[in-house]
Amino acid sequence: MRACVSAPGLVLVATFVGFGGLMHDVGFPIIAGLLSTILIWALPAQVILIGGLAAGASLPALALAVCLSGVRLFPMVVSLMPLMRGRRSNIVVELICAHFVAVTLWVEGFRILPGVERDARPAFTIGIGTGLIAISCAGTLLGFYLSGALPGPLAVALLLVTPISFTILLVRNAKAAVDWLAIGLGAALSPLVANSPGGLDLFWSGVGGGTLAFFAARIWQRRRA
Repeated sequence: MRACVSAPGLVLVATFVGFGGLMHDVGFPIIAGLLSTILIWALPAQVILIGGLAAGASLPALALAVCLSGVRLFPMVVSLMPLMRGRRSNIVVELICAHFVAVTLWVEGFRILPGVERDARPAFTIGIGTGLIAISCAGTLLGFYLSGALPGPLAVALLLVTPISFTILLVRNAKAAVDWLAIGLGAALSPLVANSPGGLDLFWSGVGGGTLAFFAARIWQRRRA
């Protein structure tokens, strides 16, 4: 849990301060907002939820939209799971670990988990995930009750801090040529998949760029061999 108090963790707090202010502006109950952080744990999906409720959207449509938004996290879970898993597979523990995987844990997991003892990785993942959710809830409370002193444009701008931070951390963690190729291809695909149905533009650009980079690297290795 101490590991969550880092630069990415503090960026997450600032983002959820903006989320708390947005909740207050649309009249969303604080308890429901905190539950959305604990249970959904994906800020874009949470914004879709409260924005849709404020606009009067039907609950089944909102549930579908939130689920589609969460699909973008599935490749992150798949790629990080080998690092979160202990020596012995435990499906219950692995499902709990998977719940905590979002942008911040995904980035920090690749940076920190390789240095953690194998048997301690599931507990470490649950600890840092619990810590990130706890400080995010604190940020939500802060933003909600300070909304009168928090200008509306600033609250909205704070929601953009996490994706900006994620991009910076992604570049920082890139080591191999295939990492840089995946980032470049993902960025190049972004304009082509913008406004995809279901809000899956980020999903398609990320999965598409990463897949193309993977196959390009395989072809390059075969030619060198």
